[in-house]
Amino acid sequence: MHAESVLSNDRCKVSDDDVFQSWMQERNIEDVEAFVPDMAGSARGKLVPADKFGSGNLKMPEAIFSQTISGDYIEDENNVEDRDMLLIPDPTTLRPVPWATDPAASVFLDCYHRDGAPVTKSPRGVLRNVLAKFEARGWIPVVAPEVEFYLLSPQTDPNAEAEPPEGRLGWTELARQPYSIDTMNDFDPFINSVYAYCEAQGIRIDTLSQEMGPAQFEINFLHGNAVDLADQVFLFKRTIREAAIEHEMHATFLAKPMAEDAGSSLHIHQSVVDKQGRNVFSTADGEPSDLFYGFLAGLQRYMPEAMLVFAPYVNSYRRFANPDSSPVNLSWATDNRTVGLRVPDAPPEARRIENRLAGSDVNPYLALAASLSCGFLGMVEGLKPTEPIEGSAYGEDFELHRHIYSAIDAMRGSNAMRSMLGDDFVTLYAALKMSEYQEFQEIITPYEREILMFNV
Repeated sequence: MHAESVLSNDRCKVSDDDVFQSWMQERNIEDVEAFVPDMAGSARGKLVPADKFGSGNLKMPEAIFSQTISGDYIEDENNVEDRDMLLIPDPTTLRPVPWATDPAASVFLDCYHRDGAPVTKSPRGVLRNVLAKFEARGWIPVVAPEVEFYLLSPQTDPNAEAEPPEGRLGWTELARQPYSIDTMNDFDPFINSVYAYCEAQGIRIDTLSQEMGPAQFEINFLHGNAVDLADQVFLFKRTIREAAIEHEMHATFLAKPMAEDAGSSLHIHQSVVDKQGRNVFSTADGEPSDLFYGFLAGLQRYMPEAMLVFAPYVNSYRRFANPDSSPVNLSWATDNRTVGLRVPDAPPEARRIENRLAGSDVNPYLALAASLSCGFLGMVEGLKPTEPIEGSAYGEDFELHRHIYSAIDAMRGSNAMRSMLGDDFVTLYAALKMSEYQEFQEIITPYEREILMFNV
């Protein structure tokens, strides 16, 4: 391979270690955060001195994909040897770490076995494999996520209720003020840090708005390649947490952090173009195509089997408890936010489908992979969707899993998800979520102690 350096927005595309070193020396980088997104979407990796960083000397146990959210390991029948993976830096992902005290950079690592084969359980690899299925058909998915999160007052008691932080003049906003400019102005210093950090890392965010909950916000991303957008969401979550800490707050992407307030979601806008860049969801005369209807029908047909990806924790299902604030159906309509599958009012070249069912607690790689998988199956199988609904879909029949156990069972038994996401991945992911669920089941809640203890 030949050396190549293409710098844009302080990012770097390289092809050998010399250019890695050149990029870092130009910026006086001292350390490199080299990481792999795990099943939860957290960074697992190593901190490497910049002058020792190279593309052939990094390894990490494959068991990082067998780690639960609490840090425990489950048994992986396909990795009884507890072997190492070979980690290869993705040169297109080299970025500065703008909040670091000393100059630092970050880079994503791709995972390989000793024989050179990709590790199929890697979430980043799972998404790439799904995209390859589209590529084989001459299709290229285009995605644009929207991510919601809460800012919280800092406290260290896990038994205390989460509360919004203080704004200007020490005032804590408890009222719901969606789209309020004045409320966002309360957090101007934090928002300015977020925009600066995102600019430095090449995270292409579009708009920011106040959402339904107190100190709840939503960021929209500009559309693009699915792996690149998943990388950006992954980095954005780290960025939000760091910016919040800098301003003496916490940030959470938990799907339902406050009992009485709105949950947080991750909406996925998705379309498909051909090799010439034409949107295959529209016909030549601008009408919705059969492929558009097939993708829509695939989401309706297969999302229940993939629900464990869109709602990966026990808390995720609390977001669906109030069907008047979060969609709990697989209905679709144009420009209607009460449905699970919304078609924005857009010109033919921008025709797309918005999946509104995922929570903000998802792994972005897996959420994109699963949503695109459902749509792909609908396209290739020529499925037909239901008729679009009229009026509000709130109050419609509950069409999702009400509990994580049934979602685990549905994914584990899904031949469709195994065919798209990989057999080994589905087996391991379902086992991982079962272990997390069993750990939760061992906890006696305050409700049980306060209400049930002496009244049953």
